[in-house]
Amino acid sequence: MTAYRSAVEAGDDDRAWHHLERVHIVSQPYLGPHLASHGAMLGIAIRRRDWSEVLGQMVRITLAPLGSLTGRLPVGNTGRSNVSAFAPMPIPPDLAQELREQDKIA
Repeated sequence: MTAYRSAVEAGDDDRAWHHLERVHIVSQPYLGPHLASHGAMLGIAIRRRDWSEVLGQMVRITLAPLGSLTGRLPVGNTGRSNVSAFAPMPIPPDLAQELREQDKIA
């Protein structure tokens, strides 16, 4: 979230989206951070007046708790409304490596 916040402060929405998508990928298994990533996405969408993204984020905020309860979260999904909320996606190699390293520590 630090890189996302830096991008927002710099006024670079494209970079902010990029970092939020990555935050979404790693936060999906954890309901609070997962919802926070969608909340931040909703904030950018509102600021940019991207109403289709606003609607998409509202749907995802509604669905995230159900996905967490059922364990049916699409691994690697970036969380934006330009992709299916149900489609698994490849995890970027650098994030996959970080996740593997975290699993070794935990």
